[in-house]
Amino acid sequence: MKIAVIGLGYVGLSNAALLAQHHAVVGVDLDETRVSAVNAGQSPIQDAELSEFLARDDLNLRASTDAAAALKEADIVIVATPTDYDPKTNYFNTTSVDGVVEAALSANDTSTVVVKSTIPVGYIAAARQRLNSAERLIFSPEFLREGRALYDNLHPSRIVVGDQTERGQQFADLLAEGAAVTDIPILLTDPSEAEAIKLFANTYLAMRVAYFNELDSYAMAGGMDSRQIIQGIGLDPRIGDHYNNPSFGYGGYCLPKDTKQLLANYAAVPQNLMQAIVDANRTRKDFLAEQIIAQAPGVVGVYRLVMKEGSDNFRQSSIQGIMKRIKAKGIEVVVYEPELHESHFYGSTVTHDLEAFKAGCDIIIANRLADALEDVADKVFTRDLFQAD
Repeated sequence: MKIAVIGLGYVGLSNAALLAQHHAVVGVDLDETRVSAVNAGQSPIQDAELSEFLARDDLNLRASTDAAAALKEADIVIVATPTDYDPKTNYFNTTSVDGVVEAALSANDTSTVVVKSTIPVGYIAAARQRLNSAERLIFSPEFLREGRALYDNLHPSRIVVGDQTERGQQFADLLAEGAAVTDIPILLTDPSEAEAIKLFANTYLAMRVAYFNELDSYAMAGGMDSRQIIQGIGLDPRIGDHYNNPSFGYGGYCLPKDTKQLLANYAAVPQNLMQAIVDANRTRKDFLAEQIIAQAPGVVGVYRLVMKEGSDNFRQSSIQGIMKRIKAKGIEVVVYEPELHESHFYGSTVTHDLEAFKAGCDIIIANRLADALEDVADKVFTRDLFQAD
């Protein structure tokens, strides 16, 4: 089977690598550097399993910037282009998805077009009607972690496809075929239900992050040990001892935009909780920034902009919100980020000299602890209580 994957970010590239074990896959991206890296067997993004897979010589995978050629030959087209949240419209900007979907449906008369990009609830139903493509256009949400995207495709918690026809089952079977495990729960749903599954799943995760962060804020304000409280409530099996590590807030590419999109989908539906989840992230950053500012530091160091270990992405990372609040008070901020090659980040000096960084800062803020900070532990401000993501 011939498969075209449009967009070689962590979603597209991990799907391309998974499927190229058994099928001929062409990955398409506008970034020539990214395309060249994939063709050289190198991962353009930080992901251990992807780096290992792309170095193999038995993957039937090549990359290209020629979308038209790839679409013309494809039996299945996977759309994995970005859909950033647009605060002006309160909706995802689906322009790139719209363009790829229309081009794919026009390129040949038989291909199945599978949207993997995160989209608003109702997108597929509206696009099917607009493009007269009820049978060929489907949606399949991804549930991947940045830095572990291929691992999560090889060991999926579930496979969800928003189509209950033979095409939906065929795509679910392709994903299961490439996985490293068996007995994977597979759920075929209607399109809008699949879109809702994606947004509600991520919003629940954001809610859990916000809950333990607000617990931590309460404990800090009352001079209590957050660890003891979290460990105690985690002994209830209905709550569990997982996904409970405090942080500077939920961030990254998915949770901030997905929670806002779900909230926008509630425009005509009464709600309280969805608004609170969105607001809680801002409140947490306000509270922690106040704790740091109260110590009257001369220079605050930001140790890593990335969300977590094993990732090279710092889009919407929560530490940036803390950083901006501190800078607004006129406090100097210095950033240590090996993945950032510019000399400044939003007006703050960027350094790659870790020792000079540690010596020159009065307080070092770190969303996640690292062994490299052990010798300056007295300077470090973090809420990474359990050293887990």
